[in-house]
Amino acid sequence: MKRVATIILNRNLPEVTNRLYEHLVQHDDDVTDGFVVEAGSDFERLSRYTTWYANWPDALAHGLRYSRGMNYGLSQLWKEGRFGQYDAFFLLTNDTELQSSPTLAPLMGILEQHPRVGILSPCAARWGERFLLKENSTKYFWFIHNNAYLLRRDFVESIFNEDQPDFMNFVFDGSNFRGYGFESELIAKAYANDWAAAITSEVWAGENESHLLNQADLIKTEGYEENLMLYVEEGRRWMRNKYGFNSRWSMQQHVKNFYDSFFDFHPEFKSYRI
Repeated sequence: MKRVATIILNRNLPEVTNRLYEHLVQHDDDVTDGFVVEAGSDFERLSRYTTWYANWPDALAHGLRYSRGMNYGLSQLWKEGRFGQYDAFFLLTNDTELQSSPTLAPLMGILEQHPRVGILSPCAARWGERFLLKENSTKYFWFIHNNAYLLRRDFVESIFNEDQPDFMNFVFDGSNFRGYGFESELIAKAYANDWAAAITSEVWAGENESHLLNQADLIKTEGYEENLMLYVEEGRRWMRNKYGFNSRWSMQQHVKNFYDSFFDFHPEFKSYRI
């Protein structure tokens, strides 16, 4: 039985999705099953590896974006009775480029070495965080912005919405459509429930932003600049309405408080603190 379920989001870029899926098959097939969520794709632009197709009217018109798309994939595994067979879930947008081969065996090895890590992220070559990982390849962080997260199943089970296990609510807040601040909310939930979030340089992954820059019309999203403006504008409104925070800094300080408390309860992990 494979230990990881990898969920890949696609919207109208089947070739990109197919390459990522095939990379995982080539290098990580012994560790993971792959699942492709079609997040409102046109029928003629589905990946050949499609697992689930979000084709209701709103999804076709606007897509699902990260939060709703990952909720959809995870909730489908739950509804189909397959959720509990995996130890972890690797969540990827299709513009993720995995720069380590294999990827998942070393990531799962890190989860085994760090029993309180619920969220694990590969490092990216352009991140400043890489300078904090020179002496210790894995450290616990209170902020991680990435399109690739490995979530331990035990962690997901500790926070998922049992009353509404659907594409709007399973783990992420689907009302935060574009996802500004979603990573802070997720990490806060981790530390508040005695789980840590870590970045490792043992595995490298990056985001190919050229797809959004050059193919926004095909993905059926706004251009890069407009999308960025809406991402911040809508996200700050969501943050204020839900938490009463008027800035991302306030949200991050909220997370940092839980982060600091984690090490008060677990002094044995202080060597992994940044």
